[in-house]
Amino acid sequence: MAARSVITTSREEIHGARLAQRSPVLGASSPCALPKQSFNLLYIRIGRDDLKASAVIRDTAIALFAERGPAGVSVREIAAGAGVSPGLVIHHFGSKEGLKAAVDDHVAEVLDDLLAEMGGPEAPDATSLSEAFVKVLERELGLLDYVRRLLFDGGEPGRQLFGRLQDVTQAGLAALVRAGVVRASGDETVRAAFLLANDLALVLLRRQIEAVLGFDPLGHEGLVRWSAAVLDVYSHGVFTGPTPEPATKGKRR
Repeated sequence: MAARSVITTSREEIHGARLAQRSPVLGASSPCALPKQSFNLLYIRIGRDDLKASAVIRDTAIALFAERGPAGVSVREIAAGAGVSPGLVIHHFGSKEGLKAAVDDHVAEVLDDLLAEMGGPEAPDATSLSEAFVKVLERELGLLDYVRRLLFDGGEPGRQLFGRLQDVTQAGLAALVRAGVVRASGDETVRAAFLLANDLALVLLRRQIEAVLGFDPLGHEGLVRWSAAVLDVYSHGVFTGPTPEPATKGKRR
């Protein structure tokens, strides 16, 4: 409806301008001109505010869905959190299911941009998934918690997200192997999934890790300490003795 108001207003302005060109009666000196201009500007402002309201509703839904899951949140609660009426939520999204779909679309779009940055030529080699998520978290409040909910709850959106993350991780590792920074592996797919699981564990178990360590591992200072430990393990390993030979597929003891 907001878009319709703006479009209608634009057509009215064009039509009014054409009439003004044809007849001096509707020119700038006409007493109808100023009220008409104010009316048009009001509708444009309402349209913009309407679009802003939909974003507030969406972001509120992200936070509440992340906290309790979509099934545990009502339209009335979302409206109260956004400071709007339940009717306005329905006006913008049609239903709670429509709002959930809009939330998933928004999150997918943000994450697609993130993954494109991570896979792009200017992405730093040492950037981990956790570090990239922190950067997005600073711009998109509630996104990290919603991603955690998606991965925990499963379902098609969660599976699609993990699949995209796996593809980016595997492509990034392949680039590092070509650059000579990372050694090649006999099973690149499994190694990528292993490293991805390690990174996502920090996202999924963030609060539990914080309770044990006494600091947020995804905070700026915490991430420095966490990354140092991860880099040490990845670079030097954990065992002091000879590394055991990996099990061969189909080999039985």
